[in-house]
Order: sequence, then structure tokens, then C-alpha cells
Amino acid sequence: MQWYETIFELIDMRSFSNLWYWIALAVLWSTVSHWVLGVPFDMVQRARRQGGEAEGDLRDLVRINVNRIVYIADTAGVFIIGAGCAAITALVLLGFWYGIEFAQALFLLIFPTAIVGALSLRQARRLRATSPEGEALFRALNRHRFWTQVIGVISIFVTALWGMWQNMTIGVLGG
Repeated sequence: MQWYETIFELIDMRSFSNLWYWIALAVLWSTVSHWVLGVPFDMVQRARRQGGEAEGDLRDLVRINVNRIVYIADTAGVFIIGAGCAAITALVLLGFWYGIEFAQALFLLIFPTAIVGALSLRQARRLRATSPEGEALFRALNRHRFWTQVIGVISIFVTALWGMWQNMTIGVLGG
């Protein structure tokens, strides 16, 4: 037996039974919930605790990232939405109509992050319009992180259920 045959027998290369997919899912949601509007959440906590220069740095970084997000949405938003919707539609068709497991796995990664992206844009526009400072800024960033985490938990739960269903179905059918 060749070495690559041994590896492919040892590691199932299907998406939902592959350890690397689950590691990627965990890393994705860990990263998305840590970076709130492009600002690391530990910086938000430090600014809330220490105030002063840390709070000023946070305010500046939030302003820079909010302006960047809004600028990108205003200049290329239509193209990004069109390309994103086309990609998500292609994944839905390939994954759930034609039964390609890899497309299902990608959809379950990309679709919830697209929802977080839309929420981030909405929050960025809101922050740009109101320019909150101090406790109001902390609350806004915490609220956005909370909803990002809620979407992440739901996404992980749905992905786990779908992945288990796929693994049981393929195991029963012998695919």
C-alpha cells in the first residue's frame, strides 16, 4: 500500500468528517468575535478599564475602521453584494441541490459571516452618524460583539447538526 493511500484511509477527506474543517470553523468564529469592527476586543476591555490614552487610541482606531468600512461599502458595495450573492447562490445550488458536501461546508462558513458583515456595516454607519465616546462607545462595541457571538453559536450549532446528519447518512448509505 502506498503512503498516500494510508493517509487517505486514516483521514477521511470529506468536509464534515475532517478535523481540519472543524478547526477552521472554530478559528473563524474565534477570530470574527475577537475583531469587533476591525478592533481587537482586548483593546476595548483595556480602554474601558484604564481610560485615558487607551480610550483615545480605541476611539481613533474605531473611527479609522468605521470610515474604512463605510468608504468600501459606498464605493464597491454594489459589486461586493452582487458577487457575494452570486457566490452564496452557487454554493446553495451546488451544495444542497446537487449534493456536493464541500459546497455545503463552504456555505455554512460563508453565509453566517456575510450576515455578520452586514451587521458590521450597519453598526459602522450608526457609529459614524453618532460618534459615541466613552461608555456609549463601549456599549455599542459590546452589543455588536454579543450579536456576532450569537450568530457564531447558532452557526456552529447548525453546522454541527448538518455535519452529523451528513456523516450518519453517508455512513448508512455506504457512500
